[in-house]
Amino acid sequence: MENDHLSEVAFDSLGLTETLQRGLRDLGYTHCTPIQAQSLPIALQGRDVAGQAQTGTGKSAAFLLATMHHLMENPVEEDRVGPWAIIIAPTRELALQIHKDAEQLGKHTGLNFAAIYGGTGYEQQKRQLEEGVDVIVGTPGRIIDFFKQGVFHLKDIEVVVLDEADRMFDLGFIDDIRFLFRRMPPPEKRINMLYSATLSHRVMELAFEHMNDPTVIKVEAEQVTADRVAQKLYHVTKDEKIPLLLGVLKSHDPRRSIVFVNTKRAAERVTAYLDGNGLEAAVISGDIPQKKRESLLKRFQAGELPILVATDVAARGLHIPGVTHVINYDLPQEAEDYVHRIGRTARAGESGDAISFADEEYVHALPDIEAYIEQKIPSEIATAEMMIEPKAPKFQPRSGGGGRGSNRGSGNRGGGNRRRRA
Repeated sequence: MENDHLSEVAFDSLGLTETLQRGLRDLGYTHCTPIQAQSLPIALQGRDVAGQAQTGTGKSAAFLLATMHHLMENPVEEDRVGPWAIIIAPTRELALQIHKDAEQLGKHTGLNFAAIYGGTGYEQQKRQLEEGVDVIVGTPGRIIDFFKQGVFHLKDIEVVVLDEADRMFDLGFIDDIRFLFRRMPPPEKRINMLYSATLSHRVMELAFEHMNDPTVIKVEAEQVTADRVAQKLYHVTKDEKIPLLLGVLKSHDPRRSIVFVNTKRAAERVTAYLDGNGLEAAVISGDIPQKKRESLLKRFQAGELPILVATDVAARGLHIPGVTHVINYDLPQEAEDYVHRIGRTARAGESGDAISFADEEYVHALPDIEAYIEQKIPSEIATAEMMIEPKAPKFQPRSGGGGRGSNRGSGNRGGGNRRRRA
């Protein structure tokens, strides 16, 4: 993380357990990001937090450190079995990223984390839960599935985190969230943390219904992304979008780019044109099989696949460092989604480019986007010289759609129950 993205608050000034400080040192983290500096002192006192922050601001580390610190500082009797904390995310990709972050930050704690999500690994996930875990990180549907089977219980939950709460509403998960909350101890008996890109009325209503007088913290969207993203807008006709996209990609030669579209059908069409014109690309949408999604993301992260074509739902929660360009082939219809999209680049203090196409179908969204980010997006004329006449599209065939036991409090992996009380 670059210094201009960090606060003056050092992690070693927060009173975190030594095992967590060792994990931070291993990762080279010395100072908090703004959302961490504002939320950690509150959550470490056992108080509830409702935070407004985009992805890429360090919010995952904020709630993970607070969760693990509480568990390490409050051991339990050896014969008790968790889970003690649950972190709920709207997508598989986000759940996997949070789980990865948890294992890195908590590798010296002895805590056991389970990633629970749909699409793959059912029996393996079930076995891990049956063997005992400290912290569940997962998506609502799979969590409820295992809960209803009696694979684990929620009666001893001490910490609950709801990440990207606004997207839970968008994806229709909010009834599932309420179902889970009502099976946990009451809000005053647990630490509750909620994070959302926007603290809308419906999100705050949920917060005050299921949290204990949360402290509200806001890191504004324009502070988070716009200052470090070079934004540009082209007014085009619908027929000019493919030729301009080809021209932009070939002239910029981006190493790692995400092209956003509004529908799965558009994603398939755009990818076909890119493939047919010598630009390797792949679709990330909701109906891609999980193993294929993971393989594509791994190739993209490794720099082997230069272009992803994505819908908003599929890309939400992706944590991919080094994204050089975001291209809004379709302008998003919701202003908040514009910020989510361009937040794929310029993460953790880096800079990036966001290029948007405004055609007759989606230009109506532009005033709301500019009002939301409180600035005009610089626009340029798309000249004929910038466009490349496309070759025929190349359509692809459609595809069908941690450890064992518990060690909390021991400070070491393996051997005995976690959270052992002295």
